[in-house]
Amino acid sequence: MQSVLVSGGAGFIGYHLCKLLLEKIFEVYCVDNFLTGSQENIASLSKNSHFHFIEKDVTEREVCNVFEAISFSAVFHLASPASPNKKSPRSYIAYPIETLLVNSIGTQNMLEIAKKHKSKFLFTSSSEVYGDPAITPQKEDYFGNVNPNGVRSVYDEAKRFGEAITMAYVRKFNMDCRIVRIFNTYGPNMQKDDGRVVSNFINQALENKDITIYGDGMQTRSFCYVDDMVLGLTKALFIDKSKGEVINLGNPDKRTIAELATIIKDLTMSQSKIIYESLPEDDPKERKPDIKKAQSLLGWQPNMALNDGLRKTIVYFRQIRQT
Repeated sequence: MQSVLVSGGAGFIGYHLCKLLLEKIFEVYCVDNFLTGSQENIASLSKNSHFHFIEKDVTEREVCNVFEAISFSAVFHLASPASPNKKSPRSYIAYPIETLLVNSIGTQNMLEIAKKHKSKFLFTSSSEVYGDPAITPQKEDYFGNVNPNGVRSVYDEAKRFGEAITMAYVRKFNMDCRIVRIFNTYGPNMQKDDGRVVSNFINQALENKDITIYGDGMQTRSFCYVDDMVLGLTKALFIDKSKGEVINLGNPDKRTIAELATIIKDLTMSQSKIIYESLPEDDPKERKPDIKKAQSLLGWQPNMALNDGLRKTIVYFRQIRQT
């Protein structure tokens, strides 16, 4: 049985990735420090004897020693805060230094583990590397429009550095690495207080509170259901021809934030009002992935329709409100 290492496996996407890898009969080692991850996710995964959890900060050099004796066929590096909402206690705005370090030193440590064991390596970057894009859809060869020292730069530039050091290891050591740029992802097991737009709107709608839109609501996002995303991640890592590639993963079904709020309000049959507040600094106006490379290289594209995925996510949030 092949062993796989997942950093950030207690997080939202990390949990679903570990779950899928266990279903595919891998021995899964998960490392997380619970900065933004969930102990509940680990509790459910730990029921499987092929799942092993190590509570450790991947920015510490010691993490390399912890896994010295384990031969990994693959390393997925997901660890990082990801929410931009400054009102959330789990956002990268709340953890600016940690976000910079986990995508720089943490990425190097994970690369060193992969280098030692000659493992395949996948770095999860983000659509945020495109900043506030001047073109849409965003294609992998677009360099982006990023404010290098704005409030969001701790995440944007951290991910850009993570990409740079990953490609440095490819070029210097001929390592088998690839970079995946993740676009907005949603689904069950999102943290209730993560501050992302889907969880915010669902929570507000279920409580019949005002649904808060920042800006005029005409900014666009593309929402990918988490099951589609983690399938894409596994395809990206295990297909040999993805070595050295940068690949967008996301759903090109672009929606305005105002449209998303209306859909969620209707699906929850909420009495909430939709209100508008000022737009945060450097909030991008456009998000739509060009996924032609993922389609041709990986044979991947998202299958879950937005309304169907939101229904599943709403069921999850209803359930956790009752516990």
